[in-house]
Amino acid sequence: MDALESLDDRDLLVAAATDAEPFGVFYRRHVNAVLRFFHRALGRTDLAFDLTAETFASVLTELPRFEPTGAPATAWLYTIARNRLVDSVRRNEVAVRARQRLAMQALELTDDGQAVIERIVQETGDAPALALVDALPVEQREAITARVIDGREYAEIADELRCSEQVVRKRVSRGLATLRRELGGKR
Repeated sequence: MDALESLDDRDLLVAAATDAEPFGVFYRRHVNAVLRFFHRALGRTDLAFDLTAETFASVLTELPRFEPTGAPATAWLYTIARNRLVDSVRRNEVAVRARQRLAMQALELTDDGQAVIERIVQETGDAPALALVDALPVEQREAITARVIDGREYAEIADELRCSEQVVRKRVSRGLATLRRELGGKR
């Protein structure tokens, strides 16, 4: 087994800040699940394809802000994916800003590519990790998103949520504990 393949997702993302190869491992590990998430949410293969590309481009541009915590790295990934989905639905289009910042060319989805995506969606029926984040109580979900994904300080989050830092810390802690339990050791 390749040494990179044995790393957990958090370590891959940390290493990806200075080396492209760990990002490739992370991408291969999660691209099908992200694609499935978008396809289930939208029911359109073309949009799922575009949003998956934009999500991973966003992950690349956000790597300098990634801070490994006790949360699974997939929580960070799926928060980015959820944000791309919400933006897409709100604007009724797929934003391409992250891909443009990286000077990535748009890929055209061929009929063969569409068939592959549809096969992936049909053959892999497990629920995406984002569903676990979305299932958290809203207070925990907001606190985790602000702290883990956005990398904001507890004091800033407490001000915004109009509660104490200790309450924010407790919400993050409880939410992460729930995610760990639900993921049952998944990366």
